[in-house]
Amino acid sequence: MLPIERIRLFLFDMDGTLYLGEQLYSFTRELLATIHAQGKTYMFMTNNSSKSVGDYIKKLARLGIEAEEGDFITSAQATAHYLLQNHPHEHFYVLGTCSLLNQLAEAGLDVTSEADDRITGIVAGYDTELTYRKLDDVSRMLSTKDLLYIATHPDTVCPTEYGFVPDCGAVCEMLYQATGKRPLVIGKPEPLMPQLAMLRAGVTADETVVVGDRIYTDIECGLRADAHTVLVFSGETTPADYEAAPRKPEVTMQDGGELLAMLRAL
Repeated sequence: MLPIERIRLFLFDMDGTLYLGEQLYSFTRELLATIHAQGKTYMFMTNNSSKSVGDYIKKLARLGIEAEEGDFITSAQATAHYLLQNHPHEHFYVLGTCSLLNQLAEAGLDVTSEADDRITGIVAGYDTELTYRKLDDVSRMLSTKDLLYIATHPDTVCPTEYGFVPDCGAVCEMLYQATGKRPLVIGKPEPLMPQLAMLRAGVTADETVVVGDRIYTDIECGLRADAHTVLVFSGETTPADYEAAPRKPEVTMQDGGELLAMLRAL
């Protein structure tokens, strides 16, 4: 049972948890408002590295949700943090959107979207601007050089209103088939994102819950960070996926409406 009375920080996955594509779930506005009304904090925690925080603020505004920069923790932010802490002087080729390239550059990293002889690392993200030239560039570099190879996250698909589209993990798997190389993953399921969020909010793991629709990223991430975990069946994971998973969340819910009911009962 989730100790809802102890939770001070709610870390929400976005697509599949609070909305699907451009469709906000019916409970979302009241859920977020109730968390704030009770003096608690929430952050949006997403693996999607194709968009900037500014892009997400605009998207949520279209859906009727007010948000500001401090409300987000993203895989792009976590990747920038990791690289600045561990590899600040590398020259990175970015297999990603212009938005991801700009986010990494604004963080202070040396990045490019053009293959050149100075490249010492590759950062792969969810690239909605993917071209075959990019795949050829990365395949050539991974096959001919010993490069640092980073992926913002391992998600194989991204949910849409009509089903799914290939995500960062699917592209990285394609590159593995071509090169035999696999990246170091920074985003969920690794624990860095919730750890950074907890540090920002000044809370402990026991005061934090990760809420998401993917058992292999959202929930595993929360487990590795020692936080509480809630799996919702409103996105990717099915009950059959849940039963087959080797590691289980603390609680399962049909959707975030059940979490709202728990908060109302306090």
